[in-house]
Amino acid sequence: MWVYALGNEAIAQALMEAGVGVVAGYPGTPSSEIIETLTKMSSDMHVEWSVNEKVALEVAIGASWCGVRATATMKHVGLNACADPFMTLGYTGVRGGLITVVADDPGCHSSQNEQDTRRYTTFAKVPCLEPSCPQECYELTLEGFDFSEKTELPVVLRTTTRVSHAKQTIITKDKRKSIKKGKFVKDPKRFVMVPTNARKAHERLEKKYSTLMKKGTGHSYIEWRDKIGIVSSGVARLYTTEACNNLGVSPTILHVRGYPIGEDIIKEFLEECSKVLVVEELEPVVEEMMMQVKAKFGIDTPVYGKLSSNSIPKCGELNANITENVIRCWISEDLKNQNHNESNPPAIFTSFSPPTYEESVWKLPKRVPVMCAGCPHRATFYEMKVAFGDDAIFPSDIGCYTLGISMDTVDTTLCMGASITIGSGMYHAGEREVCCTIGDSTFIHTGIPGLINAAYNKANITVVILDNSTTAMTGHQPHPGIGLSARHEATFLLDLTEVAKVCGATYVEVIDPYDVNPSINALKRAREHEGLSVILAKRECIMLRDSKRDRRNYIVEGCKGCKKCLELQCPAIEFHDNKAEINNLCNGCGVCAQICPFEAIKEMNKNDS
Repeated sequence: MWVYALGNEAIAQALMEAGVGVVAGYPGTPSSEIIETLTKMSSDMHVEWSVNEKVALEVAIGASWCGVRATATMKHVGLNACADPFMTLGYTGVRGGLITVVADDPGCHSSQNEQDTRRYTTFAKVPCLEPSCPQECYELTLEGFDFSEKTELPVVLRTTTRVSHAKQTIITKDKRKSIKKGKFVKDPKRFVMVPTNARKAHERLEKKYSTLMKKGTGHSYIEWRDKIGIVSSGVARLYTTEACNNLGVSPTILHVRGYPIGEDIIKEFLEECSKVLVVEELEPVVEEMMMQVKAKFGIDTPVYGKLSSNSIPKCGELNANITENVIRCWISEDLKNQNHNESNPPAIFTSFSPPTYEESVWKLPKRVPVMCAGCPHRATFYEMKVAFGDDAIFPSDIGCYTLGISMDTVDTTLCMGASITIGSGMYHAGEREVCCTIGDSTFIHTGIPGLINAAYNKANITVVILDNSTTAMTGHQPHPGIGLSARHEATFLLDLTEVAKVCGATYVEVIDPYDVNPSINALKRAREHEGLSVILAKRECIMLRDSKRDRRNYIVEGCKGCKKCLELQCPAIEFHDNKAEINNLCNGCGVCAQICPFEAIKEMNKNDS
């Protein structure tokens, strides 16, 4: 069957065909579409949004240990959250095939770092498969389950933003395996990781991984052509092929699709090539494997890449232009005719500097990201600034509310759930005016332990939970705080007000950010309270409105040009001839009307045109 699909949708299609029984994940760009697609495709598969990635992986592990195929999905930084089970899972191994889909984000399109998941898989000594396009996303997902069950090891499917969100017409088998009914067979020596068992499990893992280091996963292959060689992985394989076609060259290419690549195939490749270039994004993982095999077997074929020159950027994404420029330099006459090696690379290769991110992308007008017109977070940030003043410290968290940086109400953002704990540390270091912000989904993800810790260790801070009733930044996925499951079925509803109280907050109040003065007064009371205080700023995301039918409309009459309304930084407010105007982006929140000192912003009568 032919299907036009995103890389993530291709993965979802393969999960369904592979007979996967349990899929769990936490929303995170660029991985979110996998679970969203599955909720619409299969009714007999258990699909869930878990409260965080650690929970998701452990749910998948539980299913796998019962002999059921399972998957956990997440973005790259989510793997940090589940590092504890991930690092021990290789020891216990799996029964039903288990794939952890981890979507990396070179270029930080929607992330706080560019970490390379391949490092994690090497560290944990588990195999990793890396597709270059949606078709390979589909194929390697199917093959990954067979490989996982053959080796009894978990498999990581590593994608990147460009692969997850690329679209391609894929060819599917459209033959679905049945979902097994799980049964857990007790085996304490295997599944109870007390030290005695763990030591033996580590020895078993080392034997398995040694075999993989020699033989590889069997998913990489060599495309034999000329004597010069290029090694490439992931989406860089497509850039390499395109660049070679444009330049009219036909190097031998080692297509890396699985890790460990395997000593045997690397040795064969190096021995047959006169010189080798490694093209890969982010960390020099492939290059290091090439150098290890080269040293082990005394092969003198020079290998060039990130370790030997600055021509291939170590930061950010690669693209077709960067790759073509690198290959053009590498095949130049200077490189062909002189005797060079890694320690003495050709001058033309080392003198070539890759373009910066700004230089490598299209020259488009700068559009600074802002919160939506009518976003309740904008109102909350304004109210916080009034209540706490310019000298307060505002630790924040991961979410669309990070855009509050432009309103000077986001002073720190490190990782999921860190606002409360960083704020606690600042308080204990001597800061006395600390007001943290954290989204509702992020609070459930990893904010609750920090709130308990703040109460237990007497951090006199204010925590503002920005409750917009969704996981907004990643596409409005549900979470336990709204009482809907991944399939949007009614389920348990977590009351965040009660959670704050039982976690030790001694002052808890709910505010409506659209009601400005009462919200400011509540924030002032929280600031003055001796002890841990929590403000729940509750108002649904503006994008969740079904209709603008009942929206209030505003006009400006008698503006004095004071520009007080511009403090909101709302894209619906413009200034022309030193007068405010409300444009058609307005969603009718009414916050600007409440803060205008001259009452110049007025609600329109419904009969007004």
